[in-house]
Amino acid sequence: MLPATQSPADARDLPSSRREARVLTLAALYYLLAAVALMLWLWRHPGTGTVAGNPNDADQFAWFFRYDATAVAHFRLPALVTTALNAPQGINVMWNTFMLLPGVVLAPLTLLAGPQVSLTVLMTIGFAGSAFTLFFVLRRWDVSVTAAAIAGAVYGFSPALLQSAVGHYDFQFAVLPPLLLDAALRIGTGRSRALRGGLWLGLLATVQLLSAEEVLLDTVLAGVLIAAVLAVSRPRATLQHARALTAGLAVAVAVVIVVCGYPLWVQFLGPLHQHGSAFTPDFFKNDLAGFVTPSSFLFFHTAGSAAAAASYQGGVPEYLAYLGWPLLVVLAVLAMCFWRNLAVRVTAVTFLVLEIFSLGGTLMIGGTDHHAILLPWHWLGSLPLLGAALPTRFSITADGAAAALLAFGVDLARRHPRIAARSWGPGAVTAAAVLAVLPILPRPLPDAAAASPPAGWSATFAALHLPAAARVLVVPIPTATFTEPMRWQADDALPIELIGGYFTGPGPGGQAYIDGGVTPPAEVYLNVMWSGGAFLEMPARGQMEAQLAHWDPAAIVAVTGPHSGLGEYLIGLLGRPTVHDGKILAWRR
Repeated sequence: MLPATQSPADARDLPSSRREARVLTLAALYYLLAAVALMLWLWRHPGTGTVAGNPNDADQFAWFFRYDATAVAHFRLPALVTTALNAPQGINVMWNTFMLLPGVVLAPLTLLAGPQVSLTVLMTIGFAGSAFTLFFVLRRWDVSVTAAAIAGAVYGFSPALLQSAVGHYDFQFAVLPPLLLDAALRIGTGRSRALRGGLWLGLLATVQLLSAEEVLLDTVLAGVLIAAVLAVSRPRATLQHARALTAGLAVAVAVVIVVCGYPLWVQFLGPLHQHGSAFTPDFFKNDLAGFVTPSSFLFFHTAGSAAAAASYQGGVPEYLAYLGWPLLVVLAVLAMCFWRNLAVRVTAVTFLVLEIFSLGGTLMIGGTDHHAILLPWHWLGSLPLLGAALPTRFSITADGAAAALLAFGVDLARRHPRIAARSWGPGAVTAAAVLAVLPILPRPLPDAAAASPPAGWSATFAALHLPAAARVLVVPIPTATFTEPMRWQADDALPIELIGGYFTGPGPGGQAYIDGGVTPPAEVYLNVMWSGGAFLEMPARGQMEAQLAHWDPAAIVAVTGPHSGLGEYLIGLLGRPTVHDGKILAWRR
């Protein structure tokens, strides 16, 4: 059993009825205020503001939230396979950043105020809620208010969540991992009965699976590490509770299967199912130097460190490693000084191993990959399911372990006889902990405006008089790098099916690829012309007509003027447009 870190003399600081309810309420309020302050620039215009740096992923999430809301408006759940995107083939949404449950829960807000408002609310809850759930869990394990408050802030506003806020809403919403691990630990240590605890664990796992599957996978791996340390450290106690833990886990799995069995079947066996990862192996991994190189998202950084962070090969949303020298040193000192304490040992080992996993299969230092230095993920990453996970994202759960280690260590240090005997001792420990976490103090998130529908967009579709669910080719054709049409459709709630899209789909052999792995030359040509890039060789007229016949759109809508290169090409190919509204040309077929 994880030992309490409090002594009888600290009983006044233990959770107790009304006082504890007041403490939890104040903690939730303070964390919420901090989250609003962090997102202050976005809250000035919540309907259009996104975190600067990753408009494509933000557009994709906006599209999915509108997709969810549209289904709810028609009194049904969203279809798990749909041709609303990538028509006529469609997509299996379970392989995408669907966030089914949050999208459905926030559907009324999406219908009322638009998808970006829902995403802004979700992100705010992500910061405040992640901090609060770790605070709540630590209080249940007898951590003092001060230590739990610091740890909650470290986790909820960690650099890993801060960077994930750049378009990765599913990973930034890290509210559930502390609750999941707490539920499993309470069963495994006898604090919760197998049936009741298993039901609660199963419910939490279901919610996480229907929000972000990879976060659930990372949390399960963290739970396995915790269980391993407990088994080695307290073999008798582990065996004593093994039966109850097995029963509780069986109940939890049963709950997940009952609720999520069909979605999982659709994902792994249904139409358009796929396998593997859509990303380059061993690419999205932490750089060892990243642990001590702050980005521009933090108050304390230099021009050099910001430039180094910005040049990280995985991009800003995956730059998740940073904790800073002061915090890393404090964590190491606490682990060494209080290694005999089980809570410290468990959190220290979990933190260290998860961070090692986050380094990927080979070691990268300062942007240079040392392929001869093989790391554990080199072998683990080839296993089923684990191969689809990106190593960088283990930093999110690792930061939770680091925060818990800090909390347990601070409490133990404050009560150490040599420190407690001095009137200034406990306060000095708290001050040292605060100073150690100052380097990860975040700046308000930089904002950027999402792409707004072009002038005449709604009027053009109204003039086309298309039936519901009509298949439409919009130029630019949506892809991972041309996501504007997805945002325009999401903002205007147009009931159409888009040809193309930004999605993960099966390519040759069923391997997962971004955008399905195959981009028709006609699509590339039209998008290059629209963007004003270097002209490619023009496809033969017959080739373009054959591609249009395959897409079979009910309408073609091009965001361009009649005298542009793209406009003249399309008029020559399709004839006089059915609708011309400013810089939008449209043909009904």
